[in-house]
Amino acid sequence: MEVRTTRFGVIDIAEDRVITFTKGLLGFPRQQRFCLLEPGEDACFFWLQSVDDPELAFVVTDPSLFVSDYAVHVRPEQMESLSLNNLTDAQIFVIVNKVDQTLTGNLQGPLVVNTITREGEQMVLAEKKWTTRHPLLEVKPTTKVASA
Repeated sequence: MEVRTTRFGVIDIAEDRVITFTKGLLGFPRQQRFCLLEPGEDACFFWLQSVDDPELAFVVTDPSLFVSDYAVHVRPEQMESLSLNNLTDAQIFVIVNKVDQTLTGNLQGPLVVNTITREGEQMVLAEKKWTTRHPLLEVKPTTKVASA
């Protein structure tokens, strides 16, 4: 299937690569179909691109790459709504933002994706240990080279 994007033009993805968030994402309840775009084989950041809105895409990452003690407790009713029989079939992502020179992750609102059925849900964690702007990585400012 062809997916139109404002960042990458038209891309071709397999139908079985579409992740469906039946409840949408926070702030975007009508956007339910997304695909995960991997910029390279060793990438740790991905684009979660809306299949239906070319302008809507989020940078996401696996939070365990940056926060070793991060865990998402998935309640039985959430397991059922995601058709998850086993937590090993789930992949956790968080939406990434850049605040000044820091990449932050929304650890308060993780995305849980069933890797078998490609169903996803954005959870809202009650635990106050995590924030919506948890620092993940410092980004060094680029320096401009003066030309003679």
